Amino acid sequence: MRILWAKTDFLHPTTRGGQIRTLEMLRCLHRRHEVHYVCFDDGASGEGRARSCEYCAEAYGVHHVAPPRGSLRFGAQAALGLASRLPLAVTRYRSSAMKRSIRELLAARSFDALVCDFLFPAENIPDISRAVLFQHNVEAVIWERNAALANGFSTRWYLSSQARRMEAYEREVCRAAGYVIAVSETDKKQMCERYGVTRIGHVSTGVNVDYFEPPAETERKADLVFVGSMDWLPNVDAALFFVKGILPRIRERLPQCKVAIVGRKPDRSVAQLAKHDSSLIVTGTVPDVRPWLWGSLVSVVPLRIGGGTRLKIFEAMAARVPVVSTTIGAEGLPVISGTHLTIEDDPVRFAAACVELIEQEERRRRLADEARQLVATRFSWDAVTREFEEILRIAPRPGID
Repeated sequence: MRILWAKTDFLHPTTRGGQIRTLEMLRCLHRRHEVHYVCFDDGASGEGRARSCEYCAEAYGVHHVAPPRGSLRFGAQAALGLASRLPLAVTRYRSSAMKRSIRELLAARSFDALVCDFLFPAENIPDISRAVLFQHNVEAVIWERNAALANGFSTRWYLSSQARRMEAYEREVCRAAGYVIAVSETDKKQMCERYGVTRIGHVSTGVNVDYFEPPAETERKADLVFVGSMDWLPNVDAALFFVKGILPRIRERLPQCKVAIVGRKPDRSVAQLAKHDSSLIVTGTVPDVRPWLWGSLVSVVPLRIGGGTRLKIFEAMAARVPVVSTTIGAEGLPVISGTHLTIEDDPVRFAAACVELIEQEERRRRLADEARQLVATRFSWDAVTREFEEILRIAPRPGID
């Protein structure tokens, strides 16, 4: 197949779960098919374009700079967006140049499939009815959960208004798309029931099991580790929730419990957590998260907001690190609490589960072994990508009328 793939960014440096999922799947597709990749290129880093040969035959960068969050330009864009029917998260990536580039590519070559990766580039697809929409999340759910936990009337009002716009836009695009691919049966069911989508399938989350296999000797870095992009609101909320609501309860039993929060661009509120606590590490961007997983006893996923599926859980399982997660953290994954990981939503019970695993080596080993067996036998990226391929074969062919 010849595939045209549209996304908002290049895939290196790879710092987010959505990037990892796309990168690993495209690497597999690239071995068997001709992949053309079109995305925004803000010119900030040459690594993205330079390494695109790892996953595509041709890459096309379209100049576009989305205003950084917190900047004056972002504030102005948000203010102007109040009069738009579209959510801000979509208008930030609307580009006539990308739409023109995609149209020209479709006119110049015959493609067997056009993939819109995430909802955000959908405004730039000339005819979404002839494209496959790859939905890593049900985006409206994330905004609704953000709004529900927001502090202050104005913040709640703004997030609620964005959630309503996101729901309306997401419904419109999902129903118009030639085919929708969700990342879990849970997300697929939500989109069917919520939006009335009928042309839809799902592919599982995968993991590179060999890549995360721990070495024989590892350096102990922490008792507990939380991995994730620390500039993404659900992870910021999770870090604050864990440190303020769960960690004090753990330290009632284990006063010296050491915690590492590992992930890029930590929000100021996250960075400040470590200022007066020598047993709390906020790393910021690290070149490789694996030593932090291998060097910890337990991986925690205390998410209260989010959607889709969490790659960080499968990565911890592949690294043979037992996981304690909330229900939302493990949402959409085919896992069983008590067998593959521990799921607790109450802060007291979450803390008790962490203490139990830190203190009981045999319990840690048993949980880690079951989890590793699950991901190794069922969720390699090659197996997941073959599910994706089969959907592309039955999806509408793209083109320009």
